[in-house]
This record gives sequence, C-alpha cells and structure tokens, in this order.
Amino acid sequence: MARLAVLASHPVQYYAPLFRELANRLDLTVYYAHNATAHDHAQAGFGVGFSWDVDLLSGYPHVFLNNVARDPGLGRFSGVDTPEISKILRNGRFDALLLMGWYLKSFIQGLAAAKRMGLPVMTRGDSHLDTPRGALKKAAKRAVYPHFLRQFDAALIVGKRNRTYWEHYGYPKERLFNAPHCVDTAFFAERATPAARDALRAQLSIAPEAKVVLFAGKLLPIKRPLDVIEAAALARRDGLSLHVMMAGSGPLEASIRDRADTLDLPLHLLGFCNQTQMPAVYAAADVLVLPSECETWGLVVNEALASGKPVVVSEAVGCAPDLAADGKIGRTFPVGDRPALAHSLGAVLGTPPSADEIKKISQAYGIEAAADGIEIALRRLAAS
Repeated sequence: MARLAVLASHPVQYYAPLFRELANRLDLTVYYAHNATAHDHAQAGFGVGFSWDVDLLSGYPHVFLNNVARDPGLGRFSGVDTPEISKILRNGRFDALLLMGWYLKSFIQGLAAAKRMGLPVMTRGDSHLDTPRGALKKAAKRAVYPHFLRQFDAALIVGKRNRTYWEHYGYPKERLFNAPHCVDTAFFAERATPAARDALRAQLSIAPEAKVVLFAGKLLPIKRPLDVIEAAALARRDGLSLHVMMAGSGPLEASIRDRADTLDLPLHLLGFCNQTQMPAVYAAADVLVLPSECETWGLVVNEALASGKPVVVSEAVGCAPDLAADGKIGRTFPVGDRPALAHSLGAVLGTPPSADEIKKISQAYGIEAAADGIEIALRRLAAS
C-alpha cells in the first residue's frame, strides 16, 4: 500500500472527511503544522472565537508538529515554523508528500526537505489568476513562478480557474490531476431534511410557503452581504415575496440590520453557525447567494448543493465556472450588479432545478472524486 505524508496548516472542517477517505485507501499520515485556537478563528474574520463542533481528528493518523515560530499564527508566512518535518520525512519511508499549499514557512520547509531526499511532492490549493494583486507582485510571480511551481511533481487541480492558473505559468499539463474542491456531501444531504427545514422556519416565524434567500459567510465588506439586502428588496418590488436569512457574524451586522429595516425587508440574522447547525440552515433556505468581490473558491456553494439548494454567485467567486455557470442549478452575475442579482433570484426561485440535477453536480465535486484524483496522481508518481 502506498505511503503518503500530508502536510497541512491546521485541522479544517473541509479536509478531515477527505483525509478519512484517503486513509481507507492509502497508508496515510497527516502532519499538522499548527493547532488552531478559538482566537485564531476570531482573527480569521469570523468575528467570534469558537471551536468547530464536528470531529476533525478521528478516522485517520495524524501528528501535530512543534511550531517554533516566535509569534505563532496562521495569518503570516513566518507564523508556522516546523523544522522537524525534515527529520520526519527522512525517516518516514513515504512514497510522496502532499502539501496543502505553499503560503506558510512550514510548507516551504517540507518542500525543501523532500527535494533534498528525492521524495516526490504533490500540492493542492485553490489559487487562481483573478485574485487582486498589485503590479509589482504580478511581475514578481511572472518571473519566479514558472520555475518555482515546477518544483512540485504533481499539481492537484480543484477547479477550472485553478487549472488555468497552473497552465498560465507553463506547468506541464501531464502533471495536472483533477482533485476537485469538495465537502462531505453525505453529511449535508442526510441532515438537510424537510423536518429540519420546518423546525428552523417555525423557530424564525417564516411561513412554509415563503421564499428564503440565504447568505452564509463572514459579514465583511469583501463578501458584499449588503448586496443581498439590496437585491432582495428589488426583487420584492417586482412582486417576489421573500425573506433574507444570514448565517455569519462580522462588522457589517449593524449596517445590514439597519438597511433591512429601512427597506422593510424581512431579515433573519442567525449569527455565527457552527458546522452541525448549517444543514438545517440550508434546508430552511430556497437559494444560496454568494456575492463576494473576491473568493478563491466558496465551499459554502458546495454545501448548499449538497443540501439540495440552487446557488447564485458573483462572477468573482472561484467556483463560479464549475458550480454556477449552467444557468439552472447555478447562476452568475457581475460583482456589485444588484439588479442582475435580483433578476437571477427571480429566475431561480421561479424555475428551480430538480433535486436530481443538483445532486449530479454536487457528487461530481464530492469527497470520492477528490480522493480518486489524489490516488491517481500518487500512483503515477510511484510508477515514474
């Protein structure tokens, strides 16, 4: 059985199910470079300190490395420093190393150690070319990245824009493997039930027949939650009776509440919702909206689809061409174009896709599909 070492920044609710699936197929060990605290989550923009209420560590072998950074934290390159990874890889007799990015010092330490000993290295991230960057940074990447990215023996591609990113820098196409961004689709599908929908709607005094637009995410300017308020108000003026529900916390909460009051828009601010709460939130909604002006992917879109809900996302959301471009299951609109968003809401609520149509695309971006890609890449490296 192939032996794979994974170096990840910290336990993440989206990655744990993937690691469990890989552990069923491979001799896997996940090395975590940092043990994130409630404070780390608050600093990441959630607005509150918390711990995830789902199990992130059982079902796969894992080790927490010793982070020797002077000021430990996930918000800066030097905040995660794990020199012991070199000795671990040297003694581990692994067939390959999988890095979950390269934005922390720990990842570069792992890459350098693996290259010294001839250990193949794969990487998986969601970088794309549409992320806002200054001219100087773009020029530096044009000069450095064609050589730097070739240090990876395989790149695991999470979506269409991510593939374009690697191709832009001249990375060999034969070393690209599809391993799509994914969530535990079964977790959401099994819990986003009609009973969960009825219970949350009753708690919020939302009538069963009412249409509900959901925003799920941090209430930050870059996420543009106020666009949802304005677009919903426009849709109501066109005769569409709907409510807005927001699951998240952040500095825009008061502004959102005030604007909804001014527009006489039914609004339900749920605050931060932990992972076990989210399936009921999706169940109670009729469509998810993600209007961000910058979003590397947007895994809440995967969650909504897994819960059987259509989606409307801005063109700047990384997953837009993968999950929201068909004009039926998903719709897109230009960033900040509130009338276009209102029109999309009316279209999707007026003619919703079938459950089977949503399920088909959701499963294509599920855990099994991502694990298949990683396994194929590992076997290809082992045979080369």
